[in-house]
Amino acid sequence: MSSAPGLALELQTLSARHPAARRGAAPALRGLGLRVAAGEQLAVIGPSGAGKTTLLQAAAAALPPSAGALRIDGLDPWALPRRGLQRLRGRLVLAPQVPPLPPRQRVVTAVLAGRLPALGLWASLASLVWPHDIPAAWQALERFDLGDKLFERVDRLSGGERQRVGLARVLLAPAGLWLVDEPLSALDPSRAVQALHTLCGAAREQGATLVASLHQVDLALAHFPRIVGLRDGALVFDLPAAEVTPERLQRLYARHEHELQATPPVDDVPPDGPRPVVMHCR
Repeated sequence: MSSAPGLALELQTLSARHPAARRGAAPALRGLGLRVAAGEQLAVIGPSGAGKTTLLQAAAAALPPSAGALRIDGLDPWALPRRGLQRLRGRLVLAPQVPPLPPRQRVVTAVLAGRLPALGLWASLASLVWPHDIPAAWQALERFDLGDKLFERVDRLSGGERQRVGLARVLLAPAGLWLVDEPLSALDPSRAVQALHTLCGAAREQGATLVASLHQVDLALAHFPRIVGLRDGALVFDLPAAEVTPERLQRLYARHEHELQATPPVDDVPPDGPRPVVMHCR
């Protein structure tokens, strides 16, 4: 597998607007401060519209901040010359929820595309005609139980298989920062556990920094040592997983302020009565 030194990440009171936002719309991120050490793994959780995807796009230097600053390994990407910015982006990988896989492309080619930032122009073009490292692609796919799909066309895969192909591509990227957006949305519960176990294990093996947004709170708590909770573009908590209590989750996902006032604390619910649902957030 490819490997690169883990990159540190810092957001300094950063605000940013979603690329599709209308002019004058409120920022999707509001004054967010966050530090992630090189090699660290954390999950970002929160209700839909909390700003999780915008956070990952800003962290990938794909979306300029409207206020505040971003540092990747101590560098301000937006102060770099164009070529410097391109080199820095080549040291990280942003994996969207729906992988951008050309439908008529072979799976092997789609996976090996993760290595393109490290290849020259001619090598990149040649890899489209004949894959340059088929064994590496097979090994990455096999970790997600997709080794038998190596030469299939992408349009013959299920949605869950395409999502796992996108994760296999992350494993081959020459990147020290992995930014992964909702990697489990198309997977059944068993596949989701396997995929997350594989992704976190591979990041540890390679020393990569991993930041993933997740709706599956139970899996986030089980696999990530640090959890960041976002709501309405603002930081609600940044805690070790063991300190993310049901009550904190209840407040993070409550739809309106009056629900916070009306919902009793978890410890006040009678033992034999129905307990509040706190992690139904898919």
